[in-house]
Amino acid sequence: MASTITLKRRITSIRGTRQITKAMELVSASKLRRAQEYAQKSRDYQNLAYDLLRRLNAISEVERQPLFRKRTVKNRLYIVVTSNTGLAGAYNANTLKLLTTTLRRDQGGKVKSHVIAIGSKGAQFVRRLADVNLTAVYPPFGDQPDANDVRPLLNTVMQQYSDLSVDEVSVLYTKFKSTVVQESQSLQLLPAPAPEEENSHSLISNFEPDVETVVEQVTTRLIEAQIWQAILESLASEHAMRMLATKAATDNANDLIDDYTLALNTARQADITQQIAEISGGAEALNG
Repeated sequence: MASTITLKRRITSIRGTRQITKAMELVSASKLRRAQEYAQKSRDYQNLAYDLLRRLNAISEVERQPLFRKRTVKNRLYIVVTSNTGLAGAYNANTLKLLTTTLRRDQGGKVKSHVIAIGSKGAQFVRRLADVNLTAVYPPFGDQPDANDVRPLLNTVMQQYSDLSVDEVSVLYTKFKSTVVQESQSLQLLPAPAPEEENSHSLISNFEPDVETVVEQVTTRLIEAQIWQAILESLASEHAMRMLATKAATDNANDLIDDYTLALNTARQADITQQIAEISGGAEALNG
């Protein structure tokens, strides 16, 4: 049995860890409320923007534009949204598992994979992979990202696709569904996917001042909305998973403290019993 000094040290250490995990749980819960509100407010706009992208793809004048022209996929670019820190449950693991699945598919189809990582966890993972080009690394955009934060990433994506460096662009992120349910998803950004079958007939539209100017400006803004929403969804998911993970760690710390406290009391009782036995044995020896 461990000594009382060792047990006291373990209890003290676990109590210190419990204070940290409890504080992290409260911070994550506070951040989750704001992040969830931001993600839910802009979700309808993102859905409409994505639907508009698909509708644009059905216009005969647009399908010949560089941003919508279908090409044989030889290079595929992934935007992977992860975090900078751990202790967030399976938040990073789920997204990176989805990335691994898609990379294997690319290898089987002889497609070269490129990755833009948001967060150091994704960058560290991709650096260890062979035959995968890590194009750029961006730090997390904070709890309240703005357009200036997203624009450098957006410009990089649009430039790579326009220069024919990549033939397809997708974003891998974690969609926030509820506090206990988050799902890793892959969303194709470029070229825009085909519209639904009932809306797949060719449309005729007029563009002012010209097709090129309108399509470039509109498409850029619509792609920005997709990236923006993916980041907001991932932020809410990260805070939710970190809150649950730190709560589980706090509960485990409480259980360990109870177990070690019981062991400490047992050890103390054993020491007291041994001391009483020694005193009794000594008294009997003196009386004898």
